[in-house]
Amino acid sequence: MHGKVDLGKAKGLKQSEIKKLNRLLQQRIPKDKILTIELADSVAELSHETGYPLSLVVNRRGQVVNVTVGQPFEVNMPELRGVRVGPGRLCGHRIIHTRLDDRKQSGDDKKQGGEQKPSDGSEFVSKENLQCLARNRLDLLAQVGVNPAGTFSRSKGEQSKIADVVHIAHLLPGRDAEGKLWKVMPGSTARRAQDDNFEELISALEQEFRTQAPGLAVAEGEERAYLIGLVSDGTDAWQVEDDLDELARLARTAGATVCGRLMQTRQQPDPKYFFGSGKMQEVALHMQELGSTLLVVDQELTPSQKRNIEEVVGVKVIDRTELILDIFAQRAQTKEGKLQVELAQMKYLLPRLIGKGDNLSRLGGGIGTRGPGETKLEIDRRRIREKITLLEADAERIGNYRDVQRKRRINEHLPVVALTGYTNSGKSTLLNALTKSDVFTQDKLFATLDPTTRRTTLPDHSPILISDTVGFIKKLPTSLVTAFRATLEEVAVADVLVHVVDASHPNVLEHISAVHDVLSDLGAVDKPMITVLNKADIVRKEDLAWLIAQVPNPVIASAKIRFGLGSILSKIQEVISEVCPERKKYSA
Repeated sequence: MHGKVDLGKAKGLKQSEIKKLNRLLQQRIPKDKILTIELADSVAELSHETGYPLSLVVNRRGQVVNVTVGQPFEVNMPELRGVRVGPGRLCGHRIIHTRLDDRKQSGDDKKQGGEQKPSDGSEFVSKENLQCLARNRLDLLAQVGVNPAGTFSRSKGEQSKIADVVHIAHLLPGRDAEGKLWKVMPGSTARRAQDDNFEELISALEQEFRTQAPGLAVAEGEERAYLIGLVSDGTDAWQVEDDLDELARLARTAGATVCGRLMQTRQQPDPKYFFGSGKMQEVALHMQELGSTLLVVDQELTPSQKRNIEEVVGVKVIDRTELILDIFAQRAQTKEGKLQVELAQMKYLLPRLIGKGDNLSRLGGGIGTRGPGETKLEIDRRRIREKITLLEADAERIGNYRDVQRKRRINEHLPVVALTGYTNSGKSTLLNALTKSDVFTQDKLFATLDPTTRRTTLPDHSPILISDTVGFIKKLPTSLVTAFRATLEEVAVADVLVHVVDASHPNVLEHISAVHDVLSDLGAVDKPMITVLNKADIVRKEDLAWLIAQVPNPVIASAKIRFGLGSILSKIQEVISEVCPERKKYSA
């Protein structure tokens, strides 16, 4: 492994100081030592000279593989970022860093809470650095205090006065009585720290982890999702809790295992990390404990937020929109459905492309065109725009084809009834019950995605067409509504809407409101509507009586046990006779 020096946010370093930093990469530590007096002296002297804290990453062979001018939590090393090791193992790297008292710190150290003393005034390791220890499962953290008033001498036998007290911190197999994941050893001298046997310490720690904290079994290829939501102005904690319940069902529908969740209350999302930076560090620790491989955020993230969060937690981060798009991609079966999902994904991806700089640019040629030219990012964006244009043309053809189908229905005097409603409310089950069909059904969100139309007859033997449409959901992505407009227009052009409601859901009124919002966007909210209070067989009579008073044209039914089907068809016949009298006359 080749070593690397990262100057971080340091400014004004001399060439001689940079050479000394590079020389640190050539130092080696015996495999059985945490550090050596010589290394402690070297980093303390250089840290004292530059006025910046230094962090050295050392592997188990004793090689210094990274030197960073900054705190351990500022070390940017791929081997540490997002490392995922077995529950009984540590990552195989330790960090030796310096602490400067009353000296300038790297970056925004004071602002970020770096190098704070606890309330009892004793020497301690900063919370950010301890979180770095836990998040990256470091072998240990060795903090070397630097005495700014000391002197340095390499005379044989003379003890350094620059390298001050040394603190060793390591992980625990579980939380202690105070809920901490780590233990900080009492301060000692560099000479005493050199005498500790590193190999024995790590072997004992990993054995402890294997026996006391075996961790959660993770199947091969399994994605363990951790969910987070924000209680901001205008929202209640119970609403966010319900949204996280729904997000958990979405994650399970997509094939992930939900292993934890967390909420934070703040006025508005943090523009950098969505949560506050400290809370996001806490999320990273929880995910590390639970073996999470995926973070799902219950709101749409900006490209910079997503990138910043991934740097903190070290795993893949997706938002609610991306999760729903993934489910739609899994559920789409027909060519039409796949096309519309791809269009939605492209529209979501376009503003979220991130460039790599001019090193991936395409050079121009000729007078006036020399320079970096068109970057790789611009090329990707142009290709996506071209793809969106092609997909939109295909979607328009689908719309034209559906227009022809609708005109044929009108010519045949066939009334169209569209089933609409919240996802998993039982629309497809009701379609099967009313038309004796075998459309796929499952107790999952968005189990059926592709639109289906079936023919049936009313009690007076007049024929009608019943169309099943894609289910709605709170915070339905705008890109999906746009991409599926050709399909959702079935709702806009239907003669009658049958709003299927899951009457057993505790937040049924919120679901009804969410459906009305989408119908309003489609211009179909004023259509004649029948409300089917589905799953009535598992709802108390007093709750049904209250719900009946809240909705237009209510019908009590249970598609699963085929209860109330006649009442639904009779109500459809009654409404059609009012809105389509000429068709009623024809069919009679």
